Parts: sequence; C-alpha cells; structure tokens
Amino acid sequence: MIEALAQGIANVEDDLSASDVLASIRSERATENAAAARQLDLAARWADLHPPESIHHAATFTVPGCEHEEPIAGEGAPLVAEFCIAELGAVLGMSTTSAKKLIGQALELRHRLPRLWAQVQSGAVPAWKARSVAEVTIHAVPTLTVEAAAHVDAQVAAVAGRIGPAQLDRLVAETIKRFDLAAPDPTSDPEDGYLYIDPRHATLHDEDVDFGGTMHFDAVLGIADALDLGHAVSQDAAAQKALGSTESLDVRRSKALGNLARAQTAFDLSPVGGRAAGEERADGSKPERANTPSAREVVIHAHFDATTDGETTVFGPTGRMENGQRLVLLDQVQGWCADTHTKVTIKPVIDLNTELSAPGYEIPKWLREQIALRDGICVYPWCPRPARRADVDHIIEYDHDAEAEGRDQPGPTTTSNLACLCRFHHRLKTHSSWTYTMVAPGVFEWTSPHGHRYLRDRHGTVALARAPERP
Repeated sequence: MIEALAQGIANVEDDLSASDVLASIRSERATENAAAARQLDLAARWADLHPPESIHHAATFTVPGCEHEEPIAGEGAPLVAEFCIAELGAVLGMSTTSAKKLIGQALELRHRLPRLWAQVQSGAVPAWKARSVAEVTIHAVPTLTVEAAAHVDAQVAAVAGRIGPAQLDRLVAETIKRFDLAAPDPTSDPEDGYLYIDPRHATLHDEDVDFGGTMHFDAVLGIADALDLGHAVSQDAAAQKALGSTESLDVRRSKALGNLARAQTAFDLSPVGGRAAGEERADGSKPERANTPSAREVVIHAHFDATTDGETTVFGPTGRMENGQRLVLLDQVQGWCADTHTKVTIKPVIDLNTELSAPGYEIPKWLREQIALRDGICVYPWCPRPARRADVDHIIEYDHDAEAEGRDQPGPTTTSNLACLCRFHHRLKTHSSWTYTMVAPGVFEWTSPHGHRYLRDRHGTVALARAPERP
C-alpha cells in the first residue's frame, strides 16, 4: 500500500507541466514568506511576555550572575528579560545568539521601523529583507535615535524594501549626518553628500571551513597598504615559482600571505632595556635577545583513527581538529608541523572514558582538560561556543557544607558530574529553572522551564518529546 501511495505521488509530480511547477513553487515561496512574517510577530510577542518586570528575585538584594534586563534593539524598543531568549532559541533549534538576533530584529521593526513592519506583515516585503535592514539600524555607529530610525524606515518603506546593502549603508550614513549624530570626519569630502565611514577591516571567517582546509579572509586596506601588500605577495609568489613550485599563481599568492605572517611574527623587533634586540649598548656589549613568540604554535590533541598489527601503527587519513570541531587531513597536520617557524606541542593522551575525581570544589587542570576534550563545545542545546573558553559546571551542585556536617557530598568533583557550559548558559542553569542531567558519558538531557526536552552530545542536539509543564 505504501508503494502504491508513493507511486501515486510520483505520478502526480510527473503530471505537472512547466507552468504548474512555477505556480507551485511561487505558492510555496508565498507560504514561506508568510510563515517568516508570522515568526517575527511571535518572536516580538514572546518578548512582550518577558519584560524586565517579569524578573523576580528571592530577596531584595541582587545575586551575582542572576538574570537582568537585556537591550537587544535600538533606542525606543522595549527591554527583555535575558533568560527568555534561550528558551525561544532552543524551541527553534538555533543558538541563543541567533535567537537574540531574531527577537531584537522583530522589536526593532515593530517599534522603530513600523512602516517596514507593516509591509512585512502584509506580505509586501519578505521578512529576510526587513531583518537585514533592522540589523543595520540596530548596530549603526553612532547609534540611531528614534527620529533617525524613523527617517530610514520612511525611505526604505517607500521602495518596498528594494534596497541593496551598499544603498542601505549610504542611507544610514546620510541619516547620521542629517540628524547630526556625529561630527563630520575630517578626512571626508564635504561635497560627498554623506558622512564618511571608515571601511577598513581585516576579517577572518573561521566559521566557514572547506573540507580541503581553507578559510576565507577578507580585508579592505588603505591604498598605500594595499599596494605594498600586493607587491610583497607578488614577490613571494614569484620566489616560490623560482624555487620550483608548480602550483597556480592564486595558490602561491595565498601561501605568500601565510609566509608574510609567519616571517613577521618571527622577527625580533621588541626592545630590551629601551633598545632594539641586538643593538649594542654604550659599553659595546649587546643585550640578550628578547623572548618573542613563535610564528605559529601547533598544539596537537590526536583524534585520529588508527590500526595496529602489533608492530606498525597506521593512522587514518582524516581526524578532528578541536578548534571548531572540523575535519582535518593527517597530511595537513604534517605540513603545519614541518614549517621551521612552527612550535609543536604534543599533549599526552587522555582516556576520556576514565572516571577521574578531585577532592574539594576546585577543578584541577588535568580534570578540566579531560572534560574539555570530552565535550568539545558548550553542552547547552545548539550552543556552538568552544569548551576551551567555557566554565566547567558541577551538574549536581557542590555542597560546601557537606564535609563539615558529616554528610556525603551530593555534587562531587568527578568526571561524571562535570560539564562545559559557556558563561551565559552557566548563569542560565544556575539562576533559572532549566535543568540537565548526564545520561551517558558526554550525553546530556536538558529540560526547559516549559517542559521542552533536548538531548545533547558532541554531535549535536535532538529535540525530545515534551515533558509535563512544571508550575
């Protein structure tokens, strides 16, 4: 029967003409836009249900780290009780940071860009376009006042949101000047028509890593800096070719940037006793060379599959790079370590399945290392923050009075009672009614205040059946 049903669906699909396909996909896009507009409205309503007044403290004094009000949109938009953001993000299957953006953009549109908000709700402007405008007005520097945001709203709504990123940046810059939100930059052209905003930047996109081991690095430089860098890169690329490199010009230029970075950080330019390293003193002696960092330091935690026949160990071709939880080729690691400017540190193998423990509340480095290697990232649902920069939390709270009162310690400092939580989610767990338990080594089950449950391990998060809501 299932096969017959599947065949029937296939026949229906096969019967669609080209016009039918276009009509159907257009209808689906309209449905998608309507759902996104509704989601923005619901995100704003969720914020309405959690104003700062909803934060209740057990006493008149404030406990360090407890919930506070969060400004997530521009001037004139309401504040929000910060912990509510995490629960909405978990329900939507996104990080708390992404949920904060969603709610903030919804409030920005509804309160500071009402014309654009109305067009989104009527279906005239897709939600994603309006959100991109809200993101710019929220983070404009200097901050847009209510009146300035209203001016941007009027201009964008007049063209029904049909404005590109460059046009939007120019509009915001003109608005900043129109409302005298900042003194004109002395380097700007007074007849240019808008306030000059310095566009220079150098940005490493380390969230986007290709399997081949590449990242995007974008930069906007001053003319002199750009010409100098271009000349240096061209020289290095030519030198690589002269030394026998058969790689393409683009690849050689890319490698040249890395060579420049490593060579520069390897230079000893730091002064010693007020003089550059190597410079002679008045008495003819030379100061000791300053301790400068290596150009590159590779700290290796080996996570490669390996087989052994008793005599020879053969490693698999791929492993896992702890920084960002990405795949890495064994050949790449060997290449990193082969560079003469590289300092290599090999950490001892830690058995992640061994139950370790420490007396008292403080977590020693060797135990913290095991927990960070086991968890990889913050163990809150969908949180991507690395464990190396997270707190290590006692899942069952450590009782500081247990020993003095002769009781067993309910929350010991052991492998099975510790987990990595970023600072925000550590505060969330401590000062809200979110709860979690470790159901297996490195596997955690979370329950939200409204009874939503999630299973989190190092591979990701899975939503579970909802538990009965707690009062």
